[in-house]
Amino acid sequence: MSERNLWPDDVQEPLGAEGELDADAAFGVTRRMRVVITGAAGTVGGEVARLLAPNHDVRSLTRDPARAARQGVAGHIVGADLGDRATLRHAMEGADALLLVTFDPLSPTHDANALAAARAGGVRHVVKLSAAAVCDPLAQDRITCWQRESEERVRASGLTWTLLRPRAFMSNALGWAAGVRKEGVVRALYGTSRNSCVDPQDVARAAARALVGRGQAGRIHALTGQQALSVREQADQLGESLQQPVCYEELTPDQALRGWRDRLGEPLARALLASAERQAAGAKEQVTDGVREATGRPPGTFRAWASRHAAAFR
Repeated sequence: MSERNLWPDDVQEPLGAEGELDADAAFGVTRRMRVVITGAAGTVGGEVARLLAPNHDVRSLTRDPARAARQGVAGHIVGADLGDRATLRHAMEGADALLLVTFDPLSPTHDANALAAARAGGVRHVVKLSAAAVCDPLAQDRITCWQRESEERVRASGLTWTLLRPRAFMSNALGWAAGVRKEGVVRALYGTSRNSCVDPQDVARAAARALVGRGQAGRIHALTGQQALSVREQADQLGESLQQPVCYEELTPDQALRGWRDRLGEPLARALLASAERQAAGAKEQVTDGVREATGRPPGTFRAWASRHAAAFR
């Protein structure tokens, strides 16, 4: 399962425009940390590795080390599989902190395996990438229930923890790239409903700080963008970045469900449809100050994200 944040709620701009952030100075760290990152070839994990590698010992876990090396993943690339506790135990040995990013709601043992290996390896702190939907009692879809269960495993792990709960990633818009390049069209379900989507770079910054900073034990960060936007509004802003019209076309629920089913199978397709229906009812419009609290800086905007990634749509 890809890290692309399909999961409804639920991260290559440098951390600072004037140069790399000195993580030690910014996060109050007085020693070099040993950090394990799962999903290191993914959007958030890869950016966290890049941010921390200059000042810390980063072990970037991936099932495909050769591919990760070709992608330029930072840190020491380690082959490990979330389904294999033996490879995980070796990777965790002697580490201080773990970024736990799992991708497959149909494989709940992945979180359990990583946490067991972390305990055995001496890890003290875990930062879990979760989702904003876990706070919504009306969200009972397969994906959100899996995220809630994953959080409970973290809380019960015996490790100190930090939970990150982002809304949908702005980078989900990359799923429209082929349609924009070929036809100048974005197609989606409930395109006038709004989501306070977050720049995944902000999620990565929050994760980096939670991994090596002080005072993060027991913290929960709800991460959103500056404003809630509809797909139609995102398409308009994307068009501005491209300096060409980008049209929006509404999908029917059946069309959306069919597309999700073809890629992900019935259980997850149904979960995404339920999530879209909650968004249509206004469940994902709330904006928080979580990014500023977690990183010390305001969240990025979709317009800025679109400008940075315009080449993917041309």
